[in-house]
Amino acid sequence: MHTVTVTVGSAVGLHARPAAIISEAAEELDSEVLIGIPGDEGVDASSALLIMTLGAGNGDQVEVSGENEADVAKIAALVEQDLDAE
Repeated sequence: MHTVTVTVGSAVGLHARPAAIISEAAEELDSEVLIGIPGDEGVDASSALLIMTLGAGNGDQVEVSGENEADVAKIAALVEQDLDAE
């Protein structure tokens, strides 16, 4: 399993808009990717609702993990962006 720790870049955290963008990208992947608070069990990155339940705010650390390193890197890069600015 590949795991990367990243900082949430969206100004208001992983609320509805960033969670929707991340989940749409995760749905297109060939493997499952999880997002979670370090030390806790991750949630399915293809579910915007589950991402929002993390309560991750701007600047918080989250872990992105999965079997496919490229898929993990793609979702991690999205988490680090300010998806509210798009």
